[in-house]
Amino acid sequence: MAEWLYEAGIGEARAALVENGEIVEARIERDGDGPRVGAILEAKLVEAGKGGKGALVALDWPGAPQATLAGLPPSTSTGARLIVEITRMALRERGRDKPARARMAEVDAAIGEGPDLRARITATGIAVIDLHPAGPDRLERAGWSELIDHVRTGHWPFARGALWVDATPAMLLIDIDGEGDALALATEGARQAAAVIRRCDVGGSIGIDFPSVPDRAGRQAIDAAVDDALPQPFERTAVNGFGFMQIVRRRDRPSLIEQVGLDPVATDAALLLRRAERAVGTGVLTLTARARVIDHIAAHAHWTETLQNRTGRAVRLVTDPAVKGAGHAQ
Repeated sequence: MAEWLYEAGIGEARAALVENGEIVEARIERDGDGPRVGAILEAKLVEAGKGGKGALVALDWPGAPQATLAGLPPSTSTGARLIVEITRMALRERGRDKPARARMAEVDAAIGEGPDLRARITATGIAVIDLHPAGPDRLERAGWSELIDHVRTGHWPFARGALWVDATPAMLLIDIDGEGDALALATEGARQAAAVIRRCDVGGSIGIDFPSVPDRAGRQAIDAAVDDALPQPFERTAVNGFGFMQIVRRRDRPSLIEQVGLDPVATDAALLLRRAERAVGTGVLTLTARARVIDHIAAHAHWTETLQNRTGRAVRLVTDPAVKGAGHAQ
C-alpha cells in the first residue's frame, strides 16, 4: 500500500511517497524558496519587452524577486501594477539562476501563496501520514538519509552496476556504468534511471548514456524499459547508435537533485535541525557543525526558537571546523 509520509520540519518540509517500504518519490520545500506554482501575486512591470515577449515584473514578495511574464496586454506601461500567477518557480543552476515564470492572472483571481507541499501531496488522493519527532522515525526507516546521500554524491548503485548523475546547466546527465552483458546492464539501468527521475522529481531535459547495444532490437528493448518504468507525461528520443537517449519532462519547480546539490549548506542545516528535534537527553541542546551551517541557522532566529519550543530545551550553536557534513546535536 502506498502512502505519503509528511514531516513539517524546521526550515524545511519534507515528504516521501513510500511503496513496499521504499521511497519512490521524495519532495522538500524550504523556507525562502520563493513563490510557489499557482501563487497569485501583485507585481510591478519592470520591462515591457517587445511584441509580447521579454516582459519582466518585480513580485510583491520578500526580496522583490523578478519573474518573466507572458500574456502582457498591449500598451501596458512600465511601472504598472498587475496581478500575476506563477507558472514556474525560480530555478537555481550551476553558475546562474533563472527567474520564476508568470502569466496574467484571471480577472477574479484571489491573492494567495499557492498550494504548499502538504496540499500538493494531499491532492494526489493517496493517504498522508503526518510524522512527529516524538514518534517512530518512519522517514528514516524508509531510507531518507541514504537518499540524500545518493543525491549529494550523484552515485546510485544497483545490482549490476551504478548510475552517475550530474546536473549541468544544459540538462541532467545520467551515465550507466557496470560490467557484464551490455543489454542486461542497459535495460536494468533504464529502470534505475527512471526510478531516480521519478524519485527526485526531475524535469526539463534529461540525457541518459547507456552501454552501447549494436542491434536495433536491443535498443528498442531499452526504449520499452524506460516507457514501462517512467510515468507519463514525458517525451523522449529513441536510443541512438551511440547509446544516448534524451527525455524531456515538465519542469515546474526545482528537483531534489538541484535543491540538495546546489545548496549544500541549506541541506546540512535542515539535516542538523532534524537530528536536533530527535536528540535524546535533557539540559542544553548543542548543535555543532562547520561555520557556514551554523551561520545559516543563526541567520534564521525563528528556527532556533521553534527548536527550543518543540524540545523544551535551551539551544546552543557551536562552530567546529573539524566537523564534516551536517554535524551533530546532543
